[in-house]
Amino acid sequence: MNTVKKVLVLRFSQSGQLNTLTDSFVSALRADPGISLHVETIEPRRPFPFPWGFFTFLDAFPESYHLRGPELKPLTLTGDEDFDLIVLPYQVWFLAPSQPVTAFLQHPVAKKLLKGKPVVTLIACRNMWLMAHEKLKGLLAAAGARLLDNVVYVDPGPTLATFFTTPKWVLSGSRKGFWGMPDAGLNDAQIKSARRFGQALAESLHADREKSTQPLLAGMGAATVDPRLYFSEKAASRSFHVWGKLLMAAGKPGAPQRVPLLAIYVTFLIVMIITVVPTSILIQTLLRPFMGGWLSKIKTQYEEPSGSSTERSHSYGD
Repeated sequence: MNTVKKVLVLRFSQSGQLNTLTDSFVSALRADPGISLHVETIEPRRPFPFPWGFFTFLDAFPESYHLRGPELKPLTLTGDEDFDLIVLPYQVWFLAPSQPVTAFLQHPVAKKLLKGKPVVTLIACRNMWLMAHEKLKGLLAAAGARLLDNVVYVDPGPTLATFFTTPKWVLSGSRKGFWGMPDAGLNDAQIKSARRFGQALAESLHADREKSTQPLLAGMGAATVDPRLYFSEKAASRSFHVWGKLLMAAGKPGAPQRVPLLAIYVTFLIVMIITVVPTSILIQTLLRPFMGGWLSKIKTQYEEPSGSSTERSHSYGD
């Protein structure tokens, strides 16, 4: 007798983009009569705004980076449920998982649910996700979970353009491009393409491959790393660490005394983006002939476990 496979799908999205991507990602699982989905929406007790206010947005960075999750509304789960696979989509907030996802992974119920369970993560972001995923892997390891796969979707727009279009989207709620720049966020073709991963997962579940330690989505172009961004992420990470500590010492989120410090920090951040990032890119360009092996090592390391190769992609899709 065939056993119905049970899959937990977690949801938290501010703009709705991650939920749309997740719906496509799990559509083949939802349509499969041999698979039962439980969708759990993660809700902070005090909702984060969307669109964000300027200082409210900046004020979220210390707790985000330092993995201080907010209090959540009660979950429908008890922790005693037994799932065969867990799908964990998440946004990147300030080089870290979004605060609600962090809070869930630190929740006593989640720690019971995740212990020993295989997890597939799904990221939607502008383009910088390496440090966030390292933090998320640490949270999963602390809960005793097994990370089998990581799938990453990034904004297809030029990096320089997304410096402007993404903040506009976050602060205004409008994805519409301006001054000839493309719309912010993922495009329809990317959203549609996520369906193939669900097809591969369904096939793997029916073959009990989730019980192994091998990735289920290898060879499907799941995660492609631009190693040049590693240096920018490391520089920003050091800045977030120090300034985040300083801001948390000044008061809790929303404290008035944080505002002048945030004003100073955003000035510092803009100067860093204008000077450090271009300088880093220039230095990398000049040194690239001598850094090829190291950059290749970084690319391979951060693309694990699923990788960027595409030899299986043709087997799935509409």
